[in-house]
Amino acid sequence: MLPLLLASSSTYRRELLSRLRLPFTCRSPDIDESHRPGESALELVKRLAEEKARALADSRPDHLIIGSDQVAVLGERIIGKPHTFEKAREQLLAASGASVTFLTGLALLNSRTGHCQIDCVPFTVHMRTLDEARIERYLRAEQPYDCAGSFKAEGLGVSLFRRTEGPDATSLVGLPLIRLTDMLLAEGVQIP
Repeated sequence: MLPLLLASSSTYRRELLSRLRLPFTCRSPDIDESHRPGESALELVKRLAEEKARALADSRPDHLIIGSDQVAVLGERIIGKPHTFEKAREQLLAASGASVTFLTGLALLNSRTGHCQIDCVPFTVHMRTLDEARIERYLRAEQPYDCAGSFKAEGLGVSLFRRTEGPDATSLVGLPLIRLTDMLLAEGVQIP
């Protein structure tokens, strides 16, 4: 098996990938993650996932390189990481009683052959109706300022959900393991 490289500095993605019990290393790609004019959310996450994987290909020949990127979409609007309490509060107020769809782009690049598999896995969260006091209690307790949508699904954020739907719950955290397993199997990786 070619060595596996996760093109990410995300602790969430690292923790998810470790579930597959495969040896891997991590390295952060240096790419411009700006949204291009006219680019859809789907196009954005697929492009960024591929660019993250390809950014490390020259320095890591003979590797399987995993790139992933995620955006949250509320209505027609892409919502990113809030970074501050106030922006997180605004995001959760806007999402109250609504549905937020997370699009997770995934790429697996074989840097030896140049073959790249690319996909996007959607996951929708239907939010409870949230009042300001509940939002403030949640934000003070979990401080999810580095999470798109302003909540941590793997933590207390799940208490904000009415229900969820999608083919792979791990995609909500940022790395769709079911689809990644398909890609790895296609490259001859044995799991388990």
